[in-house]
Amino acid sequence: MARDTGPKCKLCRREGEKLYLKGSRCFTEKCAFERRPYPPGEHGQGRTQTKEYGLQLREKQKIRRIYGLQENKSRRYFEMAEAMPGVTGENFIQLLERRLDNVIFRLGLATSRNEARQIVLHGHVYVNGKRVNIPSYQVDVGDRIRLKEASRKSKKFKEIIEYNAELNSPEWLTVNLEKAEGEVVSLPGLDDIDFPVQEHLIIEYYSR
Repeated sequence: MARDTGPKCKLCRREGEKLYLKGSRCFTEKCAFERRPYPPGEHGQGRTQTKEYGLQLREKQKIRRIYGLQENKSRRYFEMAEAMPGVTGENFIQLLERRLDNVIFRLGLATSRNEARQIVLHGHVYVNGKRVNIPSYQVDVGDRIRLKEASRKSKKFKEIIEYNAELNSPEWLTVNLEKAEGEVVSLPGLDDIDFPVQEHLIIEYYSR
């Protein structure tokens, strides 16, 4: 499946807020959004978006970029959320949070969701003792996630774990960074996500 391989910092500038797509770089003076907090392009500083459709589009694009989704996959999550019992917006966010690559990031076993995706794809992750290399794999309550033993001892993962030593994991997860493992203890809710989102705008966009 095709993926967006362009400059990540431009995505933050286009959405008008930091999406933390490049991990530790987003907290340094090299962050492009800090230096140029306006949309990219010749007319970036003069752009405004106030129409209802524009607000819905921007919120949908923001969520796609945060979780690294293509449009067809994002719409598929909406269809799944709509078919589930409960509130569609909450279901939509819950499905995204339960992605294995997102869980790896939220456990502190990666510095960004993009890095977490690569970790999963390269076979470093085990769920309930079985290797899983599908980033979109949906975790459930009771699932235990850990890094492969050889991976955990590598210099790269030691640096990641040291970087995330002070990270507070969400309440729906428990984590042991020393052992590079964690467990899903409950399903995530809207209060558990790590960025502001107006999920109703996304649902309104896909419901048109």
